[in-house]
Amino acid sequence: MTEQQILEQAVRGFSGMDAQSFALSLPYWELRTYQKGEYYNEYRNVCKHLGFIVNGVFRTYYVNEETGEEKNMLFYTTNQMVTAYKSFLTRRPCNFYTESMVESTILYIHVDHLQELYKQSHEWERFGRYIAEVAFNLMMEHTEDVMFKTPEERYLQLLDQHPDIFNQVPLYHIASYLGIAGPSLSRIRKRMQKKT
Repeated sequence: MTEQQILEQAVRGFSGMDAQSFALSLPYWELRTYQKGEYYNEYRNVCKHLGFIVNGVFRTYYVNEETGEEKNMLFYTTNQMVTAYKSFLTRRPCNFYTESMVESTILYIHVDHLQELYKQSHEWERFGRYIAEVAFNLMMEHTEDVMFKTPEERYLQLLDQHPDIFNQVPLYHIASYLGIAGPSLSRIRKRMQKKT
């Protein structure tokens, strides 16, 4: 399957869009490969693109300006959309970094082109609504998970959402995302291995 076929399958499966409506977008998608450590979007930049991850892993994180400590907020993996959604919507500078964790390939579309598609097609408008709902849900879920779930529950959820992440991302990044120290993550992994 080509990258655009993978994209079409994902977009149509996600939103119920028909082939004719999806075809309206074909001139607008651009393919790009990101090297490990390269930014999809940087702090204080305006995010102007919605990306579809053909393959790879990205993380969204912020940096504590006083301590310099990085705190991971979200991971995005293959077949997911990636953007700094608030910045993308408001066209204001982003408060976070979004970085490629491994060599990754993205098909991306500019916000202006997406707005054109919204005007042309109710199906694309519905797609935009779904993207907004997913972005909101991701942030709320992560916030609630940190507040209400145990580190072990968050670990299992991460495995469920991103099954290959432990093969692609250093453990200290995963510990940061889970809100725990590295040794605690090691203990959780040992306990989980004993249960299987």
